[in-house]
Amino acid sequence: MNNKNLLENKIIVCLLAVVCCLLWGSAFPSIKIGYRLFNIDSADYISQIQFAGVRFFLAGVLAIIFGSLLQRKVLFPKRDSWGKIGILSLFQTIIQYFFFYIGLAHSSGVKSSIINGMSTFFAILLACLVRKQEKLTGNKMLGCILGAIGVILVSLSGGDLGNGFAINGEGFILIASVSYAISSVMIKEYSKYENPVTLSGYQFMIGGIVMIAGSSLAGARLQPTSGACVALMIYMALISSVAYSIWGILLKYNPVSSVTIYGFTNPIFGAILSAVFLAEWSSISIKYLVALALVSLGIYVVNRVE
Repeated sequence: MNNKNLLENKIIVCLLAVVCCLLWGSAFPSIKIGYRLFNIDSADYISQIQFAGVRFFLAGVLAIIFGSLLQRKVLFPKRDSWGKIGILSLFQTIIQYFFFYIGLAHSSGVKSSIINGMSTFFAILLACLVRKQEKLTGNKMLGCILGAIGVILVSLSGGDLGNGFAINGEGFILIASVSYAISSVMIKEYSKYENPVTLSGYQFMIGGIVMIAGSSLAGARLQPTSGACVALMIYMALISSVAYSIWGILLKYNPVSSVTIYGFTNPIFGAILSAVFLAEWSSISIKYLVALALVSLGIYVVNRVE
C-alpha cells in the first residue's frame, strides 16, 4: 500500500484526525494557562495578539524544520505559491486567531471549545455548496445539523441567549470558526499545487510576523516570568505545527467532509481538558453531555456509507 492509499484509508484518517483534534483540544486550556503565566489580562487584546503571533511564528519554523528533515530537503514554496500562502495565512492564522484569542479571553474554555466546533459545519457547507468540491448528501447534512444543534445548545445559558452569548466572547469564537472553515477549503485546493506542510509552515510564519509586528507597534511586550512560559509556548507551537501539517495532508487526499467532520471531536477533548486543567468542572452539565453526544453522532452519520 503506497502513501496515497494509506492516507485514504478510513481507519488511518480517523486515527490521524483524532490525534489532531486532541492536540487542538488541548489548546483551549493551554491558552488560558498561558495568559496567567504571562500575566496577560482578559482586556489586554494587544498582548493576546502578540502571544498568538509568537506561537504561530515558532509553529511555522518548527513545521518547516520537521518537514524538511522528513523529506530530506529544504521546503521552500514555488514562485507562484506565495500568493496562495498569503491568502491562506490571512484566513487560517491572522483573522482566525485574532478573533479566537480575544473571544477565548471572554468565554469559558469548555464553552469556547464546543462553539468552535461550528467550523466543521461551515467547512462542509463551503466545500459542497460554494467550491463544489464534493456533493452535499443527506448524511452530510444530517451530520452538520446534529453538530450545529449541539453547538447552539451549549451557547445558551439557561435558555437565555442574552446571558449566554457575548459578541466579544462567543461571537468572536464563531467568527474564528468561519475563517478556519474558509482556510480548510482553500488548503484542499492549494495542496494540489504545493506541499501541504510547506503551505502550513510558511503561512504560520507570515501570520505570526504580521501579528507580532502589529501588536509591537501598538505597544505590546510579552514578559515571560519563568521557564514554564517558554515550555508552554513551545508546546503550543508544536500543537499547531504538527496538527495543521497532518490535517493539510489528510485534506489533500480525502474529501473535505470526511476529514473536517472530525473537528466535532475538538469540543470533546477541549471540554474534558478544560475541566481537568482549568478546574471548570462546574461548567459541565447535562446539556454539555447531550451536546457532545450529538457531535459524536454527527461524525458517525457523515462517515457511514449511504
